[in-house]
Amino acid sequence: LFELVPVMYDIIKWLGVIYLLWLAWNAIKPGASSILEPQHLAVESPKKLYVMGLMTNLLNPKIAVLYVSLLPQFMDPNSGSLLVQTAQLGTVQIFVSFSVNLLIVLFAGQVAVWVGRRPFLVKIQRWFMASVLGALAVNLA
Repeated sequence: LFELVPVMYDIIKWLGVIYLLWLAWNAIKPGASSILEPQHLAVESPKKLYVMGLMTNLLNPKIAVLYVSLLPQFMDPNSGSLLVQTAQLGTVQIFVSFSVNLLIVLFAGQVAVWVGRRPFLVKIQRWFMASVLGALAVNLA
């Protein structure tokens, strides 16, 4: 698509730059709330949360890129079935992802509360996030 309509690439790129700058501004603008500040969320059913998580993962292109570009480097056609090797590597990836996500779930709330009670750290976090987003926007431009 980008080869057929090169201007589309530029439009999408500049929309990305504008969006990153908007996110950076929202992180530091006066009166903005931090992602570390407690927020009241609507109670959702476990089924709805599960479906949301499942759809997020199924529609995530990063996993497809991982399996297509990275995993083949670790497969050897002479070592047996490629299907079995793919299943083994996929299982390892799922186990590692599950472990990392479990640690995030267990500790993110505690870290957010700890940092949230220290206004100076919240301010640093907001400026750091804005700086990273701004740097990404400049790099993309």
